[in-house]
Amino acid sequence: MKVTFIGALHEVTGSCTLIESGGSAVLVDCGMEQGLNVFENVEIPVSPAEIDCVFLTHAHIDHSGHLPLLYKNGFRGKVYATEATTSLCGIMLLDSAHIQESDAEWKSRKAQRAGKPLVEPLYTVNDAEGVLKLFRPCHYDRKRQVEENICIRFSDMGHLLGSSAIEIWLTEDGVEKKIVFSGDVGNENQPIINAPKNIAEADYVVMESTYGNRLHGPRPDYAPALAAILQETFDRGGNVVIPSFAVGRTQEMLFFLRQIKEEGLVRGHEDFSVYVDSPLANEATRIFLQCDLENFDDEMKDLIHKGINPIWFKGLRVSVSQQDSMAINMDPSPKVILSASGMCEAGRIRHHLKHNLWRRECTILFVGYQAVGTLGRALCEGVRKVKLFDEEIAVEAQILQLPGVSGHADRDGLVKWLRGFENKPQRVFINHGDDDSCIAFTELLREEYGYEAVAPYSGAEFDLLADCFVREPAGVRVEHKVVTPGGAKAAALFGGLISAVRRLLGIAQNCQGRPNKDLKKFTGQVEKLCEEWED
Repeated sequence: MKVTFIGALHEVTGSCTLIESGGSAVLVDCGMEQGLNVFENVEIPVSPAEIDCVFLTHAHIDHSGHLPLLYKNGFRGKVYATEATTSLCGIMLLDSAHIQESDAEWKSRKAQRAGKPLVEPLYTVNDAEGVLKLFRPCHYDRKRQVEENICIRFSDMGHLLGSSAIEIWLTEDGVEKKIVFSGDVGNENQPIINAPKNIAEADYVVMESTYGNRLHGPRPDYAPALAAILQETFDRGGNVVIPSFAVGRTQEMLFFLRQIKEEGLVRGHEDFSVYVDSPLANEATRIFLQCDLENFDDEMKDLIHKGINPIWFKGLRVSVSQQDSMAINMDPSPKVILSASGMCEAGRIRHHLKHNLWRRECTILFVGYQAVGTLGRALCEGVRKVKLFDEEIAVEAQILQLPGVSGHADRDGLVKWLRGFENKPQRVFINHGDDDSCIAFTELLREEYGYEAVAPYSGAEFDLLADCFVREPAGVRVEHKVVTPGGAKAAALFGGLISAVRRLLGIAQNCQGRPNKDLKKFTGQVEKLCEEWED
């Protein structure tokens, strides 16, 4: 009865864990790494053809994105997920496959011109369609026998439509052990979906730590906060560009924008247009409107029962074709542009950044987590120039983050969910957080709450029956070449500078709620520093 930790260890993306018990081999999640790869991950130590099934916590690509690759390499077992996750994967995995094929086609054309071999896509649309046929939808809160020695149950985690923690009962040699995977723990008091649900008991827990070392701060009144940003930007004659995850975050933004329109919170621009420029987001919105009401919180249900569409309003425009997308930036009137990807790594958002980043009157508003190494993270950290489509673009637009809008629980929310177990688990394994967050949260659980917590690295193996690690490797960092004037010493100094800036950003994010005089003093100090070092 062994657990092997494979992905999202001391990193935020690429979730994947192998369980071997009683002759069965199962995966919990099979995600794609996104952004900067910090630590090396081991390969899945069994052949994909030998994997009996996959238990999927939710549809986000960093949890599901390698399922088509698993199929390509021989997996023909079953994929168990909630009904909503199954529906969302039906569009998200196909979209990911289209991206893989398009990227490979572009790279192949470039390779041909250089006389190099063609580039194969990581996987194809056929691979995505193949694995989608293996999905087996499950209801929340119903225990299900999936193998002779394995039972599972999905519990709503309030992170995304259909997201779940997974309770897994394993039996071997007459001994039963229960291990719970949190998936991504949702943030409480978010619109549309339910809050995370507690689970009564577990022998072992594997849980995320995305925000394990920080707090979101007091929950803002989202609609007025967003309306204030719109008002200021529209008054300047600019656009508000929102890089938004197509599934989940886009629908939340539409929920707030409907409220803003309904309550007249933006004055002088009441007829402003909102463009959703993402075919995937449009498909996801359709799924949101058609899924079972058990997925929604009371406010959402109440609106639906009154005959109100919670995510539609006058002025909402859907962009489907590339021509539609290009026409958005031809319209000179102030507007909201919602487009994917949420971290600005691909998709139509990059075109909108090209047209709006250099305009001082515009605002780029981030409403979700930005992983290390992504363009979104660089913009949030104050980069002054970016390269888009082989063109250098000056960053003159206002760069803002809407505080508190996160699909992830913060440090206190994570602790609250874990303390919902009636008895302390024998051990808590921490994953799905960057190195600092993962380590800090592990230490917090051990030192302040008395949990036997550990943050394993990729390749660690734990025997549940013996209650001990049988392999506990150290993390192996991926070497990234930094090309900067002055060689290795300059590269190290530059890395130290970026680390210090990230620390400063973390301090600033934790200042919400402090006295006004402290905020004013801190702001003045930062602005003085910026003025000293700006070009």
